[in-house]
Amino acid sequence: MPQNTEHLTEQQPEATASPSLLRRLASMTYELLLLLAILFAATFVFIALFGAATHPPKQYLLQLWLLCISGVYFIWFWTHGGQTLAMKTWKLHLVTQHNEPLNWRIALLRFLFAVPSVGTGIGLAWALIDSNGLILHDRLAKTRLVQKSSI
Repeated sequence: MPQNTEHLTEQQPEATASPSLLRRLASMTYELLLLLAILFAATFVFIALFGAATHPPKQYLLQLWLLCISGVYFIWFWTHGGQTLAMKTWKLHLVTQHNEPLNWRIALLRFLFAVPSVGTGIGLAWALIDSNGLILHDRLAKTRLVQKSSI
């Protein structure tokens, strides 16, 4: 029996350990730096193709373009391994509430919830009062971050 328990504890910590809010904030800060670099490159491409975007409607098209680039970035990584580069660095892994990998629909839903959740700060404040410490967009999308054990 102890052998089976040991086997379970080697597999389960990855799926049950919830990261601290500080670890999640550190990962989000690193993520922001990576995303800014990607968005700078995407802005360069947009301006090279369409010219300056200082006035509507080009200004709105640029904003939509950057939102779509951000969505593609996050959704692709979340559906291909459950981790962005920042999440790998901080040993965080994104799964559903049932510890399953995200499909594109759940990843899109999480991204759409995350934009206003993180953008307004409400989602982070929510984590302080949530019974499981989930950020608001994770609660709404039925996802959660787990901390991977050290290898």
